[in-house]
Amino acid sequence: MRAETRKEERGLEMKEVEVLVEGGKATPGPPLGPALGPLGVNVKAVVEEINRLTKDYEGMQVPVKVKVTAEGKFEISVGTPPTSVLLKKELGVEKVTPENAPNLSISLESVVKVARMKKRQMLASSLKKAVKEVLGTCKSMGIRVDGKDPREVQREIDDGKYDDMLREEES
Repeated sequence: MRAETRKEERGLEMKEVEVLVEGGKATPGPPLGPALGPLGVNVKAVVEEINRLTKDYEGMQVPVKVKVTAEGKFEISVGTPPTSVLLKKELGVEKVTPENAPNLSISLESVVKVARMKKRQMLASSLKKAVKEVLGTCKSMGIRVDGKDPREVQREIDDGKYDDMLREEES
């Protein structure tokens, strides 16, 4: 956990607390409660918002930043675990090794789920491009997608095979 005080551009003093919390399971106890209580913020409201924002990362440690102004207002920013960690969680394995990778295959639906989780932090401009980026991680890890080489699935995406699946989420 890290806490610091900074001056924002608008002249407001801002306290920042950084913690690692288990996705969807933050509590008002340590480390959050003791760090946030003295800052005059509604700890219960902060914890509820953190849990809402991190529910998709259940079972994983998630980096969270809470910025608190002198007026007791707060902003929460949630990081995401690395793409490889999210893929391992979807596969239900702790490690991907050269020995077990050839036997691992993830569904395209799971790849799309990971892409949605990571999209805000990616440079991808659409869900389709984010999915292709996650497929690249699958390739580098040696994981197959629906039993196929991830590069084959990327080509199928380029050919429009999954447009219906990917269109509804594009912004």
